[in-house]
Amino acid sequence: MGHAPTGKGTDGQTYSIELCGGTHVKQTGDIGLCVILGDSASSAGVRRIEALTGKAAFAYLEEEAKRVADIAAVLKAQPSELVDRVKGLLEERKALTAEVATLRRELAMSGGAKAEEPAKEINGVPFKTQVLTGVSGRDLPPLVDELKAQLGSGAVLLIADVGGKAAVAAGVTEDLKGNLSAVDLVRAAVAELGGKGGGGRPDMAQGGGKDASNAEAAIAAAEAVIAG
Repeated sequence: MGHAPTGKGTDGQTYSIELCGGTHVKQTGDIGLCVILGDSASSAGVRRIEALTGKAAFAYLEEEAKRVADIAAVLKAQPSELVDRVKGLLEERKALTAEVATLRRELAMSGGAKAEEPAKEINGVPFKTQVLTGVSGRDLPPLVDELKAQLGSGAVLLIADVGGKAAVAAGVTEDLKGNLSAVDLVRAAVAELGGKGGGGRPDMAQGGGKDASNAEAAIAAAEAVIAG
């Protein structure tokens, strides 16, 4: 069972020609069909190749062919068309996901009496706030930017109720960020929502809390920051 001797490759270099694991054959024809499953690093400078041979290799290929046929049937495509079909579906999914996200944001921004209320002026700073549902924390920054653009000059605080927990985002327009920081607004709001901290930049910051039901108290805390 020991190790096979070394041999020379077609380039004249010497290589180990052993098959590890006690698998040795008298001639390569004894192996029959060989299907390589993959390779990995077993140690520095050494690669481990895993493969199936003989009947096991045939069984593997038959199972793979059946799996491809099943997928082709589900996608109503020929096996040769599967790659293009899957690429098309992924692109379609990406476009639909973006469309749904846009619709969710538009619905959130247009819903409720609060959305129609003008910005409240505090200490000379227009301050727009809104509590949203149906959106996630990652949806908030673009909404904050949109409201900042509408205000022209001012600050924005949005709180999203995400399954009872709160996601918070605040923004301050460029002309005001020297005197007012979105980070301070978020941290004040988060403290009322059962959270800690929050961070970002003077013009955009985010945070979160455990209890979205305290949204009004969070808004009041942010207003107090602006009031000084």
